[in-house]
Amino acid sequence: MNFNFLRVERNGSVANIQLQRPECGNALSLKLMKEIIQACESFKYDTGTRVVIFRGAGKNFCVGADLKDPDRKSRDQADLLERSRATQLGTDLIAAILGINQITIAAVQGAAAGGGACIASACDFRIGAGDCRIGYPEVKLGMNLSWGALPLCYNLVGPARAKRMVIGGELESGEDLLAWGFLDELVVADDLGGAVQKMAQFYADRPAMAAQMIKRGLNAMQSAASVGIMHMDGDQFALASQSDDYEKQRVAFLEKTRSKS
Repeated sequence: MNFNFLRVERNGSVANIQLQRPECGNALSLKLMKEIIQACESFKYDTGTRVVIFRGAGKNFCVGADLKDPDRKSRDQADLLERSRATQLGTDLIAAILGINQITIAAVQGAAAGGGACIASACDFRIGAGDCRIGYPEVKLGMNLSWGALPLCYNLVGPARAKRMVIGGELESGEDLLAWGFLDELVVADDLGGAVQKMAQFYADRPAMAAQMIKRGLNAMQSAASVGIMHMDGDQFALASQSDDYEKQRVAFLEKTRSKS
């Protein structure tokens, strides 16, 4: 399977999915999101791979959705129904990661913001480099957190800190994220690759059928309540994206990024 924006490598029992848009912080274009879904689905019948590692090329893990993606339609180009359906792609992306049978690990360096934080939270484990910053800045653009990701954050850090992360919209430090339980390990940047490989091998050495059954059982327990609650978050995002606040913040963000380029 060939990808334009991803590198997928299988090496024995451990595989790597690396986002390959370092020039823009691995921002999630619609094409990249579709490729991630395809890569996740490629492991469905793979019995040789025991662990899948998610990485980002360059300085950042993933800075979130690519708001400059020409494939994304503005509110003037799409009606409410179209925008609601477009959000489904993000939900499908997170569901694809959660649906991987193998154990998944996110290796996070630099920024993991918005959709990048969602990807990390959908993995079974997360190891951060000392420079990592993770958070959900959607609120600053007048948006709610969608993609079915709110329960994932809640399950990792609890209600109070989930509110801080999602309503506050700041990128949190690795030290705080480790203390809160979002990160499983925090290492100096130069040791990130080795630490991730060590964890991957640890879980790859566990009996695969038992490990994967336990994972599916725990994921089912966690998602049982959230499925009934979060089925509307895509529609909520579509409504939020129709607001004047969203449009003002989106335009301001694009102008800010243009001035930096």
